[in-house]
Amino acid sequence: MKTVLVLGGYGNFGKRIVENLCDIEQLNIVVAGRSSVKANQLISQLQGSSNTKATLSGAVIDIFSAGFAQQLKQISPFLVIHTSGPFQGQDYRVPEACIQAGAHYIDLADDRRFVCDIGQLDAKAKSSGVTVVSGASSVPGLASAVIEQYLLQFSSITAIDLAIAPGNKAERGLATVKAILSYTGHPFAVFRAGQWQDAYGWMDSTVFDFGGIVGKRYLANVDVPDLELFPARYNVSDRVSFQAGLELPFLHLSMVVMAYLSKVGLVKNWAGLSKPIVGASNVFLPFGTDKGAMSVRINGFDKVGKDKTVNWTLYAPKGNGPYIPTLSTIILARKLIDNSSVDTGAKPCVGLFTLVDIEPYFDHLDIYYTEHFTEEAQG
Repeated sequence: MKTVLVLGGYGNFGKRIVENLCDIEQLNIVVAGRSSVKANQLISQLQGSSNTKATLSGAVIDIFSAGFAQQLKQISPFLVIHTSGPFQGQDYRVPEACIQAGAHYIDLADDRRFVCDIGQLDAKAKSSGVTVVSGASSVPGLASAVIEQYLLQFSSITAIDLAIAPGNKAERGLATVKAILSYTGHPFAVFRAGQWQDAYGWMDSTVFDFGGIVGKRYLANVDVPDLELFPARYNVSDRVSFQAGLELPFLHLSMVVMAYLSKVGLVKNWAGLSKPIVGASNVFLPFGTDKGAMSVRINGFDKVGKDKTVNWTLYAPKGNGPYIPTLSTIILARKLIDNSSVDTGAKPCVGLFTLVDIEPYFDHLDIYYTEHFTEEAQG
């Protein structure tokens, strides 16, 4: 029996991962976190389901405690799934402890440095014969799968533009909000107009039309690993951009004002106010919708030199948007559990699965996507 340890297993993303893996026989899932009460509540809920075939247990674990590495060795997991964000400011204590314990490791990190620098553990991971994957989430995991679906249609790529817009009624995770607030109004490097330059978190606000069931939404700058990984991987000549936004204009524009106050130095960092900010935003949960969307737009030239654009848009119509960030991790976890071929070593989650792998999950969740292609001859 293989043991999968889910750190933050009762949290916003962790509980969805545990729920999905529950149908695997001969699997022991350990729901871990700092609250035994919350872990046991989730376990009780899932044990009442006819779909649950795995064995469920709980563990009180603090990843920042001095005894964490030893506790991990005692559990002796086959795989550790790390969902305990925010990852901004975290070191590699968790993946390093996993390597030492001989356990595979997957996380849902969205912090640029955490994901982009994970390769520094590559030699250690290979030496231990384990797989270490960082950023197994919407970005860069799903985003890269989309790009690589269409990559062979291009002779060269000039621009990649990514956007995510959750519905206002979607569940908000405190760690996710804290991560966003940590760089709101702060500069980060983006590849724009063929060179690296600074953009500011939650600024450059614009309106983008996702079409379909979502329509127009406000968007602003968000710092993600894709901004650093994609220019080199896909040899992009002009730009890579990523923006996200809040459905309610009032909340979105409030964030823009907060970003400005931080940019001019009136507020050093908003992350310390995450809890009251989430509490205030929850007052507005009855408003808006549960509909979310994700857009990936690729511009470049096709094999005969024509301008080519691919517009891929994902729609989550029934409040299932919060499941999307978990799907990359679920796919990779199942591959490892099934002993499917996944290379050892440490790497960002880029090009590790395909859209074919993820489409059954879309169907199950009533999530769907559209594709639009445009081509025109040059001059």
